[in-house]
Amino acid sequence: MSKTSKPKLKSKAKASAQSEAKSNENMGKSIMESAQQIWLAGMGAFSRAQEEGTKLFETLVKEGVTLESRTRKLAMGKADEVRGAVESSVSQVKERTQETWDKLEKVFEDRVSKALGKLGVPGRKELNELAGKVEELAREIKKLNAKPGAKPAAAPRAAKKAAATKAPRRAKSAAASEPAVG
Repeated sequence: MSKTSKPKLKSKAKASAQSEAKSNENMGKSIMESAQQIWLAGMGAFSRAQEEGTKLFETLVKEGVTLESRTRKLAMGKADEVRGAVESSVSQVKERTQETWDKLEKVFEDRVSKALGKLGVPGRKELNELAGKVEELAREIKKLNAKPGAKPAAAPRAAKKAAATKAPRRAKSAAASEPAVG
């Protein structure tokens, strides 16, 4: 029995080896096919990434441009707000400064005017009144010089004497022309 059992082992071993070889061969083919499919999938992914990468890049650029314009508008809006607030504050300060300066100027003018008044220096109003009186006197002198038969004043003394003698005459003639009340 021992002889017959050996050949069976050989045939079983041979069958086992053949099935293992087929299995290894199938496995090798399977691994090769899998590797081929992985390679092709990688190539497809690379191709798609290349195509969609360009599209994705362009989309990202567009989104970036949109975001930048929104950000600029927002920044400009804030800058305009700040600029407006600063300009408003500056104009308020200018107004206050001008008001303060005007008050200070008025106080200074009043004090100088009072000091000059205490010293006896005539003010603007008094000087204007005096100028008006001088002009009026100059007109009167021209009228007197323009009358026919009137002699022009040769010297200031003569003009003073004439004025002094005319004043009492005028007063006498005015008294004579008034009716007596009695």
